[in-house]
Amino acid sequence: MLRPIKNNAQYEDALERAYTLMQKKLKPDSKESDELEILSILIKVYEKEHYPIPKPDPIEAIKFRMEQMNMSEGELAGILGYRSRKSEILSGKRKLSLSMIRRLNEVLHIPAEILIQPY
Repeated sequence: MLRPIKNNAQYEDALERAYTLMQKKLKPDSKESDELEILSILIKVYEKEHYPIPKPDPIEAIKFRMEQMNMSEGELAGILGYRSRKSEILSGKRKLSLSMIRRLNEVLHIPAEILIQPY
């Protein structure tokens, strides 16, 4: 019987059971596939509460996204305005303006909630 995960031992048991179920070729809407889906939800809730993942630093998020997109710093300067602004922002000497946040969100698809954090 599935129950809420209340401690680390139950969490480990749930992970083990989920892993076992994932190794099988489950048919959609079967009893075991439903069990795996419910276990996944319970595991996610437990992890969110006990192992929260901090939001990334805005500058690191920009650099990471640039790397993913194979974008040069010159291209970033085009998004932010001037080359000097790009350098000041990447070095942390200048804060992102609202218009810069909007452009970064639009072009690089970085969530605004990441970009508006203090850094």
